[in-house]
Amino acid sequence: MLRIFLIIEAAGFLAASLIHFGFLIQGYEHTKARIPEGIIGLVLLIGVVLTMIYPQKINTISLIAQGFALFGTLVGLFTIILGIGPRTLPDIIFHALIICLLVWGLIIAKS
Repeated sequence: MLRIFLIIEAAGFLAASLIHFGFLIQGYEHTKARIPEGIIGLVLLIGVVLTMIYPQKINTISLIAQGFALFGTLVGLFTIILGIGPRTLPDIIFHALIICLLVWGLIIAKS
């Protein structure tokens, strides 16, 4: 279950990064958002790989990877509030949904 959370979250961040690069959807390019989203997505993917290598540590790995992702997402939300980050409706919806998913994943990993 935790691995599924990590995969979905990683896919979301990598898709957001590609959108901000202008690859998947045109018109939402944003130079300051694409790199951090890509990094968060890669950290989550590394988490997936590590849970396969060390399945006995899946909770700890999930807590670390999702904790990092949540921190980065909250920084991104703060930049949106300040007007530095992208302020489109899809960006705001993505942040709201991914925060809920990350918190849910953290709760499961903590159990």
